[in-house]
Order: sequence, then structure tokens, then C-alpha cells
Amino acid sequence: MLACALFSFLLLVGVQAQPSPELQKRISAAIAAAANESNPDYTAFVNPFIGTDDFGNPWSLDPIRDDKVFTDMTGYAPAGYVANPTQFVRGLSPLHDSGTGSSLGTYGNFEIMPSLCPNGFNACNTTLAARQRLRKNNTDDASPGYFALTLDNEIKMEATATRRAGLERFTFPEGSKLYFVLDLANDLPASFAGGQLTINPDVGRITIGGRYGSSFGPGRFNYQAFACYDLLDGGRQKLDEYGVWTGDLVGLDAKGLGQTRLNLSLNLIGGIYQSGALFSYDNNPTTVNIRVGVSFVSEERACENAETEIGSATFEEIRERARLLWLEKLSKVEIDVANTSPNVTEMLYSSLYRASLTPNNATLEAQGLFADTTSFYFDSLYCSWDTFRTFFPLLSLHSPVEFAQIVETDGLKEASSAYIFRMSIDAQLFLGSSADNIVSHFTVYYHNEAQQLGIDLNELYAALVTDAEVNPPEWNIQGRQVNVYKQYGYVPFAVLDVSSTGRQTREGSRTLEYAFEDFGIRQVAQLLGNQDDVEKYTNRSLFYRNVWDPSTESDGFKGFFQKRYSNGTFAFQNPINCSPNDRNQSRPCSLQGTNVNGFYESSSWEYSWYAPHDTAHLIELVGGNETFVKRLDHFFDAGYYLAGNEPSFQISKTPVGYHYADRPAQSVDRVREVVFDNFDITAAGLPGNDDQAAMASLLAFHLLGLYPVPSTTHLLILSPFIPKYTIHNSFLNISTTVTVVNFDPKSVQKKNPSRSVRVCAECDHQRSALCFALPF
Repeated sequence: MLACALFSFLLLVGVQAQPSPELQKRISAAIAAAANESNPDYTAFVNPFIGTDDFGNPWSLDPIRDDKVFTDMTGYAPAGYVANPTQFVRGLSPLHDSGTGSSLGTYGNFEIMPSLCPNGFNACNTTLAARQRLRKNNTDDASPGYFALTLDNEIKMEATATRRAGLERFTFPEGSKLYFVLDLANDLPASFAGGQLTINPDVGRITIGGRYGSSFGPGRFNYQAFACYDLLDGGRQKLDEYGVWTGDLVGLDAKGLGQTRLNLSLNLIGGIYQSGALFSYDNNPTTVNIRVGVSFVSEERACENAETEIGSATFEEIRERARLLWLEKLSKVEIDVANTSPNVTEMLYSSLYRASLTPNNATLEAQGLFADTTSFYFDSLYCSWDTFRTFFPLLSLHSPVEFAQIVETDGLKEASSAYIFRMSIDAQLFLGSSADNIVSHFTVYYHNEAQQLGIDLNELYAALVTDAEVNPPEWNIQGRQVNVYKQYGYVPFAVLDVSSTGRQTREGSRTLEYAFEDFGIRQVAQLLGNQDDVEKYTNRSLFYRNVWDPSTESDGFKGFFQKRYSNGTFAFQNPINCSPNDRNQSRPCSLQGTNVNGFYESSSWEYSWYAPHDTAHLIELVGGNETFVKRLDHFFDAGYYLAGNEPSFQISKTPVGYHYADRPAQSVDRVREVVFDNFDITAAGLPGNDDQAAMASLLAFHLLGLYPVPSTTHLLILSPFIPKYTIHNSFLNISTTVTVVNFDPKSVQKKNPSRSVRVCAECDHQRSALCFALPF
């Protein structure tokens, strides 16, 4: 989240640019041709490699799907792929997450790696360190639903996918003896806790599965994953040799030719263990096609998924199916391509693409808490602290059906005891239950259509109240520390808590986020006509005021949020701590138990703008409009703003906070500055990781000239980078067109656009989810 990137708006450059140069030529040609087309192929505008220096992932997949087939790299590569060509390829695997900041990585299970083994089965490299290869420079290629790269030994690896299955195609030099290593134990975080593998040579199938550790939670939390590899391509390929192997990091490298079973049921303290299958093909084919199904339920379900979703379809047929699904998704936003900068077009559709990669639609694949549910189920929601700010507000404009399915996903049918957005496996919470604001945002937009969308608002509200009122035994992984929050009106520092446990840090951030979560609950209570709760949660949403210390001073400005003791005194921390200007760059600022700053991944300078629901009073606390604007200017000019850190782009809507002091033109200037200084079309084109599309959706909103206020229907209007666009909401049967009068094309090439721009919104229905009035 906290990373910086250089900006090059007009050129495709980058020290680590790994993708094929043909990719950018293809995208540029498609955008140029679309200027004369009535129905452009928006998938051709997508550059999946944008931001991959910062751990994004240009997968081959369908929108919002489980199966994300892609390569895994050595070194720090939490999403699997990195653009850096000096990092080795470990293999191609079907399970990944995008743009997360996990220190260990996520998924990467069941890697398959082709290898040239001229000396036969027993001499073939199988262990991770031995089999890894570099890529051939500038050969990586991708488009929505497709990925390819070429290894330095000329083996080409390609992949395409459906929701729970994928096709992998390998092409290699003639006359080569090609083997494939299939890895049971080496997931990205090296968390293998036990599993099994079976080779059935008669039908050419390998089934594989195991238990692996949570990447965003205590290691004791394991999930199960399974895969089913069909090796014969419908009878067009024939196995030659096959067997199993085991290895470790200190010399073990044993193989069993002809053996068909690994039963490694438990791996707790044995260290990093390596094991899997090894096989080759008869007649040395130059192209091999392998089908894989995945499941979180069983090996049998994985095989069913492959057969149901792919069957006998060819690689090109599945790739085309994926492209058409992506075209449908991307066509929800249509722009005036002819009069839009090609770079803006590429950035916008690449952002919309990344904003449809997650969460994972794991319907019929739930395990743990929600095993056997037949309701919609989505997983990989552990970035809710990031995504409630921009990702879900963007989803609300064009995809209410998917939004409703996600809202329904998390055990609401047991609302009296369920905390919002629990997944099959618990994970660490950053600052409470940010999903309260996701649920409330859905409700304020679609309360009239909730029943039609399959949502019971009373049931939903009961789950929200559970979050707000029931103190969990361990609030690091579910709910909030509401007992002390309600008692003191803030989360105290060094407080005695006799009824629950959790990491006693981030007291300032947690108070501020809890208060905004209460505002979200208040919004739902108001829609349901529950006036007693409206009053209660309105009052609690103002608890943020209790951690404002008017005496704290920094850089000549007075008044900052601070953590506070239970006796009411403030525990002073320098507001500069954990900011870009902090001279102690090794200071613990995240989830570490030694983080004594009071804030999470942020400074008091950054968090002291946070009252999205009560900005007018925040301005009073700061000292009025004039001081607010001066302080906001200083925040940017002194380098406290971090475009890649979610608090910076949500805190009182910075950089659009000037709106609240009647200075919307300055908001426009700052947004232009943020876009020009932090985003581009290169592999370094994001200011940090994508945080499951929080950054992608932020950029999309900036380019569209809008900014959302979560848990409300408010959209702040800026100056779009696009002269005209339409957002389609097929569920409401509404299309909203935004036209910029006096649009200046040069404004997308400079930081200070013309102030005479006027934005008009044409709504063809009063119930449009995108109708707004000019704020100035």
C-alpha cells in the first residue's frame, strides 16, 4: 500500500518492463481503429501488465472468478507474477489473488512446470530451486482471458480459464524430451500442512489436494484446496513415463518411476517440504494441452468443474468465451474514444479490468464456516478496509446484481450470531469491520430493489447490529472491540479489557473507523425507519471527535487526532510519525505489536482528515475554511499525501476535500496532480499494490471526474479526463451519459486544466443510480 511510482504519461517506459513490445503496439492500434467503430472491442484496450511492478497480476481468467491461471515467480511476489525479468519462474498455477500486500503471498497452489530432461526421468529437476527458469526477455503477453510467456529455453507457456477451470498450452522445440513437474507442496507462502496426490495413468488424470495456511491470518487457520489435471487432451496425447518425487531444501531429491500415490497427510514441524508428480509424453509432441479444474471442496468436485465448464472445448474456444465475458463487463462504461487521449483510454479500461478480478466467486465451493451452502458465496474479501472506499461504490453504479451476491455471501442467514463478511477461514482485521460500510453502501443505493435482488434488509440489518453491539472473544479476526469503545466513547490506549483479546494497537485509527462504520449502520437504520437506532448510531458516529486533541501542534498547525488513555488524557505521538517525512523509516506502523503510533499504515497528519460523514464539523475543529484549505495545501505540498495509501485518498475525500471549503477548482487541480504524478501505462504505473482494485477504482473515478462518499449516494463532481461517457446499469435498465462542455483535450496533458469546464449529467430515469447535481 505504501509505495511510490514514477510517472510517464505519454510513453511506455520502465526499467523492468517485461511485456512484449507488441502488446503496446496492439493496444495502440486497437484504440486508433476504434475511433471509427460504433461497437469497439473494449477488451483490446486493456493492458493487464499495468502495475505489475507492484504485485498486480495479469491473469487469464473470467471476471470475478476462482480460477486465475498464471505463473509464479521466486522472491517477493505475493500475487505470483512480477514484471522484474531477473526473478525466476517457479511454475504455472491456477489459484491466485491480485494486488494484495501479504508478506508471504497468497495461493500459488499446484504449480506445473515444463522442463527439458535429456537424461530421463531420474535426472529431471523437480525441486523448486532446481527447476526454476528465467523468462526470455520481452515475451510476456496477456489480454483479458489470456496469458503467455516464453522461458529462456524456448518453452512457451499459455493459459486461459473459466470460473473454476483452465486450459494450459505448452509449446517447445522439436526433438526435445519434455517432462512436467506438478507440485503438491510448494504454494507461494510455503504453508503446506499435508495433502495427497494420485496418478491414474489409464485415464491420464492426476488428482491433487491438501491443506494450506492462511496468508492473512494466524498460521493455525488452514484452508483446503484441490485440483484435477487431465493430461491426454481428449485422447490426442499419450503418457510415456510417470511417477512421484519428494524433496527438501537440504538435499533430498528422491523419485519413484511408476509410483502413483503420495499420501503426506500431515506436515506441521517438518519444515518446507517438497513433493509432487513427474510425467512425460510419448512421441515427443511439440505442443501439449492440459486441462485443470479446481475446487475448495474435493478432488471429485475439481474434476466435475473441469468437465462441466470446459469439457472438450479447445484452447481458442475457451479464450474467446472469456473475451466475450470481459467485453460484456467492460462495455458497462462506454466512452468517446475518438476524442479521448489514447493513454486515458488505456488506463481507464485497464482499471475497469482490474476492478473485476476480485473478489472470488466461490459459489458451491465454500468450506469451513459455510460448508455445503448453496447460497452465493464470495471469498478473498480481506481487503475490505481498502475496497469499501472506491471499489464497491464503483460496482454500485453498474453491477447491482453482483453487488447483491457479494453482500449475501457471508452467513447473513445466521445474522443473530454472524459477524459481517466472515469468510470460510478467518483472517486478521485491520481496523474493525469495514464491511459495515460496504453493506450500507449497497443498502442506500438499492434498498428499493433489495427484495428483487434477493436481499432481506431486516436480516442484513441484524448482522450489522451484531457487528456494532456484540463483542467477539478475539476482535483481531472478527467484529470490533465494542465493549471499551462504547464504555469510553473511543478505543483507549492501554485499557484493561477483561472479556476479549486482540492486539492493543491502532487505537486512534480504530476509533475513527469504528465511528464511520456506525455512520453506515445509521444510514441503514434510517432507511428501515428505526428511529431509536438512528439516534444511537448518529451519536456513536460522532465518537471520532473524542480523539481530537486541540493542543497537538505540527508544522504550525494545531489540532490532530491522538490516541487517548482511559482516564481521558492524550498519549502524545508526533503527527509526523509513520508519514513519508518520518526520519525513522524503520518505525513499526502496521499490524506489528510494537506499533505504538496509534494509527494503522498511516500518520496522524494523514488520519486527521478523516470524518467523511461529518466534514463540516472537522473544518470547525481545524479552524474554519481558510485554515482548512491552507492545511490541506500543506498536506500535499509538504509530502504527507500518499496516493498509494487508502487513508490518503479517502480521508475527508482528499484530494477532493477542497469541495467542502467551497474550492472545487482546487480539488480538480489536486486530482490532476495525483493522476499525473502517480499513474501511467507501464508496469510501474500504480503507486503501490492494487489492494484488490482499490487503486484501480480510484483511478477510474478520477478519470471519470467523480468521487464517491461511501455509505451515501453522494458523488462529488470533478473535471473528467474524458469528453463524454455513458455508464450502463442493465438491472435498472438505465444508461447515464456525462458530457463535458468546453472540454479541452490539452487538459489531460497538464496538471492545471481550464477552469471554464462544465460537466452535465443526462439521466434518462429519475431512479438512476448515477444522477447528481453540480456542487458549484
